[in-house]
Amino acid sequence: MSLLDAEPGSDLAGFERTRASLWGSEAVRSLGARFLPVLDGEDLYVMPGDVGDFLAECALVRDNIGTVAAATKWDGEFISRRLGNIIDAARRAESVGGGVVVW
Repeated sequence: MSLLDAEPGSDLAGFERTRASLWGSEAVRSLGARFLPVLDGEDLYVMPGDVGDFLAECALVRDNIGTVAAATKWDGEFISRRLGNIIDAARRAESVGGGVVVW
């Protein structure tokens, strides 16, 4: 699937405030995340060779959504949907040997 075929909203990673309060939160950082916390201050660029590690980090956050939701006060479904969008983008990038930009 290309971005042209994607559902409306499937390219959303969250609101501007989720950069710090969700992706850059201590809850996400405490999981060992190194990619997503970059969003707390700048756009995230994942190079093609790092997409596999990025997907593993996303899976780790997904496996801990309950903990992250409780700590950040963001709804678990909201986190799941936005993280799913990020994972879908990373999988598309990986399938063509590309990288990921989250802005």
